[in-house]
Amino acid sequence: MPPILVTGVAGFIGFHLAARLLDEGREVVGIDNLSDYYDVGLKRARLEQLRGRNGFSFEELDIADDARLRALFETHHFELVFNMAAQPGVRYSLVNPQAYVKSNIEGFVNLLEACRHNAVKHLVFASSSSVYGAVTAMPFSVHQNVDHPVSLYAATKKADELLAHSYSHLFRLPTTGLRFFTVYGPWGRPDMAVFSFTKSILAGEPIDVFNNGEMQRDFTYIDDIVEAVVRVGDRPAAPDAAWTGADPDPATSSAPYRIFNIGNHSPVKLMRLIEVLEEKIGKKAIKRMAPMQPGDVLATYADVDELARAVDFAPRTPIETGIERFVVWYRDFYRV
Repeated sequence: MPPILVTGVAGFIGFHLAARLLDEGREVVGIDNLSDYYDVGLKRARLEQLRGRNGFSFEELDIADDARLRALFETHHFELVFNMAAQPGVRYSLVNPQAYVKSNIEGFVNLLEACRHNAVKHLVFASSSSVYGAVTAMPFSVHQNVDHPVSLYAATKKADELLAHSYSHLFRLPTTGLRFFTVYGPWGRPDMAVFSFTKSILAGEPIDVFNNGEMQRDFTYIDDIVEAVVRVGDRPAAPDAAWTGADPDPATSSAPYRIFNIGNHSPVKLMRLIEVLEEKIGKKAIKRMAPMQPGDVLATYADVDELARAVDFAPRTPIETGIERFVVWYRDFYRV
């Protein structure tokens, strides 16, 4: 079998996905631009866990570099591509919007073109729960309209879904978009709440509790995310024979295109997350109440029925279990 491409392989989800594929004996080519949006040292440490493993190779490459990306595809003849590369973060998109356009839109179009011209059989790409934006009807369903993003980051992820559909329609390229809901776990991102709260609590520093703690997130453990991603990857998107333009379903298409939510289907209040962290760390947090931040949404809650129907799996790791595993990893990695 030809190797599998994982973009953003030094990132949180990309790293875990590559490790899982290697565990299954698959050959993986990983690429990453090692951006300094957060600690590059952590990204390099993730890569060190993959280097030397049988079947893994890495190239430092930005998907916005069209010429090098095309050359990579021509060399390896990928049939399955997982695009986990992106400029993440809602709040940073208010500061540096150009970074999101370059990576999430320009880079994604480059990837679509490379897949189109190299007989790729399935492109699976990371979307985000942020695309639900101003939608308040919950749980969020892939069958809902999501045309009201409240951050530039969300808008770029929605744009990726639209771009993918156009390529599926025009060139019959099977594409599947995955809307991830607040992923956490070992080797996680420092800009996410679980990581940053843990760091601050251990250091005896205050944590910012936005919207006075009146927030809910569908925290989803990384192992559940990866299990779902791998299962989806092995089932290329197919046209929906029942789809009709008279009553268009946003989740499917007459083209080989699908959208899935991957969330824990169990929203957790921010204050409950802090309680669990305090319990697992063994130390109380110093809370600094703060207002709602621009671009944030009050709550996320995933309807994962379509994912369960399609791949017979739904995330199920409780926050107490996942947080304990994260804290153990954090203490070990940072020698706290």
